[in-house]
Amino acid sequence: MPSPERPRPSERRPEPTYLQLVAGYDLALEQALAAPTAANLALLVGSESRLTQALLQPAKVELGLVGATPGSLRAIRDAAQISPRFLLPHRHGEWGELDPFDRRQNELALLRGDRLLSAYRTRLGEKLWVITEADRGATTLLLPEEY
Repeated sequence: MPSPERPRPSERRPEPTYLQLVAGYDLALEQALAAPTAANLALLVGSESRLTQALLQPAKVELGLVGATPGSLRAIRDAAQISPRFLLPHRHGEWGELDPFDRRQNELALLRGDRLLSAYRTRLGEKLWVITEADRGATTLLLPEEY
């Protein structure tokens, strides 16, 4: 049997955007939690891998060394999520649940080299902050009460 032809470069699908990767991960997670079959778990693992790999691609924000507080690790674990689910949008300048003033502050911080803040919620509704230091040398996941 002849092997299938590889698509020509012009016929290849474009790489998914970070938003598509996050949406795919969220869907895979919900499916795996609702029905933890081998197929659903394999889809989830693949999706987690793609999210993690996407953190290595060029983006708006350099993260530096990434750390997490005990509370944020617990919140992420309890929600059965992974940290790249929150780091990837932050890295691309999607600031999450910030008010317009804080969003503007982040946009100015990108120009000035100041600290960046994003706010997200886990699947269970717990608020999680992602802060990147002004020198872009470190990013921390934390709960607001751990600040």
